[in-house]
Amino acid sequence: MTHKAEVVPPEQSFYGLGIAPKILEILERIKFKSPTPIQIKAIPLAIQGKDVIGIAQTGTGKTHAFAIPMVQRLAQKKGMALVLAPTRELAIQIDEAFQGLTHPFGMTTACLIGGAPMQPQIQALRKNPRVIIATPGRLIDHMSQWNVMLDEATMLVLDEADRMLDMGFAPQIEKILRFMPKDRQTMLFSATIPKEIMEMAARHMKLPVSVEIAPSGTTAEHVTQELFIVKKESKLQLLKKLLAQYQGTILLFSRTKYNAGKIARSIRDMGYSASEIHSNRSLNQRREALEGFKSGKYRILVATDIAARGIDVSRIELVINYDLPEDAENYVHRIGRTARAGRQGHAISFATPDQSRDVRDIEKIIHIKLPVSKHPQIPSEQFNENAPQPRHQGKHFRRGPSHNRYRKF
Repeated sequence: MTHKAEVVPPEQSFYGLGIAPKILEILERIKFKSPTPIQIKAIPLAIQGKDVIGIAQTGTGKTHAFAIPMVQRLAQKKGMALVLAPTRELAIQIDEAFQGLTHPFGMTTACLIGGAPMQPQIQALRKNPRVIIATPGRLIDHMSQWNVMLDEATMLVLDEADRMLDMGFAPQIEKILRFMPKDRQTMLFSATIPKEIMEMAARHMKLPVSVEIAPSGTTAEHVTQELFIVKKESKLQLLKKLLAQYQGTILLFSRTKYNAGKIARSIRDMGYSASEIHSNRSLNQRREALEGFKSGKYRILVATDIAARGIDVSRIELVINYDLPEDAENYVHRIGRTARAGRQGHAISFATPDQSRDVRDIEKIIHIKLPVSKHPQIPSEQFNENAPQPRHQGKHFRRGPSHNRYRKF
C-alpha cells in the first residue's frame, strides 16, 4: 500500500528541500537554478530515507530527483547505491549525472552495461565505487563472476521501471533483489504505473510514498500532437514533405530495427543528415549516433523503442511516429522526447487506415482525441478517405474542422 504525499507548492530554488550546503554549491556551479516539480516532491522524502514511487513523464528531471538525495546520504554514512536502468544509453546518461555530484566528494561510480568490454568495468568495480549504475543483464554477469557483491547496498533505484518490465527484465530484477539487504531504501521511478509495478512495490518496498506530478499516462505539457491517416506505401512521400517543412532536429520512431535502417537510408537519399539507433548497432555506433545528433552532425535520428530510452537531447523540435508503437503506453515516452524542460514541441504520428484500434488505445491512455490532419501536397486519395477513421470512447471522428487541422504550408 502506498501513501500519497501532500501537494507541494512550486519552489523557485533548491533551498528549503533539505539539501546539504555542499551539494547546493555543486548545483549552483553546474547551473541548476530551479528544481522541477518531481524534484521538489521527491528530494525531501528521499533525503529522509523513505521509499519513494515517483511518477513523472520523461524529460522532467527524474535522474537528479534520486541522484541528489542518494549522494547526500552516501556522504553521511557507509554503504553503496545501485541504480538499475533498462538500456545502455540511459545507464550512461545516469552515470554522467552522478559523476557531476560524486566527484567533489571523492566518490567513484561504475557503469555496467552490455555491449561494452568487461575489463574496464571490472577495474571500475575494484575501486570500490559508492554508486553502481547497471543494466540488469550485465549486473548479473558481474555477480556470477563475483566481481560485485551487493551486501553493502543501502539504496536501490529502479529507473524507468515500466520499461524494464516491458522489456522482460522482471526475472533478472527479482534475482538481483534476492542478493540485496532487506534493510535498504528503495525508490522506483516510472512514467506510467501498471499493476505489475504496484505488485513489485508491494513485495519489495516499505510503506512507499507515491509522488505524482501528472496522472499516469499524461503527455508532456507543451507538446502539440497531430495524426495523419496514410497508406503504408505513401509514408515516405509524406515524410519527405514534412522534412522539408521542419528545419530543426527530428527524432523519428520505427517499430522494427530493420525498418529503422531502411528509413535512415531513405532520409539520407533525400539529402538530409541522419543516423540510426537500434539493437543491431554496436554500443560505439549507438554512442556515435547519439553524440552526432546532440552536436548537430545528424539532424534526424531514427530509433526503435528499445534504444530510445536515454536519448536526453533538450531541443528536439519534432518527434515523428513513422510507425505507431506496438505498446500504446510507449506513445507517451516517445512524444516526451520533445517539449523537454518546459519547452514547446510537436509530435506527428502516421497511422495506416487499418490501425484505428491502435489509435483508440493511444487516445485511451492520453485521455484526448488525436487531431487528424491532411497534407495539402499529398493527393487525398492516398489517405483512403473511405477507410474507417479512429474512434474515441465509442464515437467516430467527425470529418470537419473540430477534429481536423488543415494547416497552411
